[in-house]
Amino acid sequence: MNADELIALAEIPAPTGSEQARIAWLEQRLAGADGARSRDAAGNLIWRFGEGAPGLLLMAHVDTVFPSETPLTVERDGDWAIGPGIGDNAAAVMACVWALENAGAPRSLAVAFTVGEEGLGNLRGALSACADLQPATAVAVEGQGLDEVILDAVGSVRYRLAVSGPGGHSWWDWGTPSAVHALVGVATDLLADPVNIGRISGGGAANAIAAEAELLVERRSLTDDDLDALAEKVGGLRVSYPLTLTAEEVGRRPAGRLDPAHPLAVAALAAHAELGLPDRISSGSTDANAALKLGIPALTIGCSRGSGMHTSSERIDLGSLDTGTRQVRALADRLAPVSAGD
Repeated sequence: MNADELIALAEIPAPTGSEQARIAWLEQRLAGADGARSRDAAGNLIWRFGEGAPGLLLMAHVDTVFPSETPLTVERDGDWAIGPGIGDNAAAVMACVWALENAGAPRSLAVAFTVGEEGLGNLRGALSACADLQPATAVAVEGQGLDEVILDAVGSVRYRLAVSGPGGHSWWDWGTPSAVHALVGVATDLLADPVNIGRISGGGAANAIAAEAELLVERRSLTDDDLDALAEKVGGLRVSYPLTLTAEEVGRRPAGRLDPAHPLAVAALAAHAELGLPDRISSGSTDANAALKLGIPALTIGCSRGSGMHTSSERIDLGSLDTGTRQVRALADRLAPVSAGD
């Protein structure tokens, strides 16, 4: 494990939709490694170790939640690496690189360094990789969560709701409906259910009746029925004339689950036991959701211990990352061994 490499990758900006500088760095880093590399139509970097549909597809997303102007400075404090995105998901990407660069070929194995996993990327890269490669099984690799195996895929649906109207002067046009006031009422209706309103904005001056306002709302659940319930509720929302309300679905991740008795889950938990890790089963929203949507058995593993995910002070324990790297290799060896005679 080379911590300098990890930090170098983490300090390359890669907001969702603008990941190609990080993809290019990975291509150069892997130039002399085993296997073959190519970019697909979605912009993913695909690293293959054999022909045909792979028995195992590992997916590690390269995008981050941070906008391009965010300073991506990573510092060392003993065994800790601290900085935005150091775990999510630079650690996962490098764990795959270190685990497999001398993995031997041919194997029925592929790695997709995916784009569009975060936010409104809507798993674009993972959906493309899974549809193109048609793997028998898939494992999403995340930078934190080393002590867990995620079998329950948390689904989500996200809407942008916007209210617009004529606006006006707060005294002379008093009585004209305000877009902000109406949106507050819409938000109150939404909050009767377990949703998160992540952003709300609109209006202008204190002495102006707002002509526009909008919010972003999300619901997460382990069942698609709950996601459909929010869609139905949004479809029934109304505002008074002359205001108008528009609703746009801006993101959806399907829910799903891998049976703990499935051979993929058994193999992941066996790798945990081999490395002295807990057999803890958990839930999360990752690239594995995309595979499950397409009927591909999938789960998620983590590769380090840390905290502060999605914050500028995210941190990981580099010692735990070494264990996470060995976990990736152990899964590859169990699920996609080198072909007999090679």
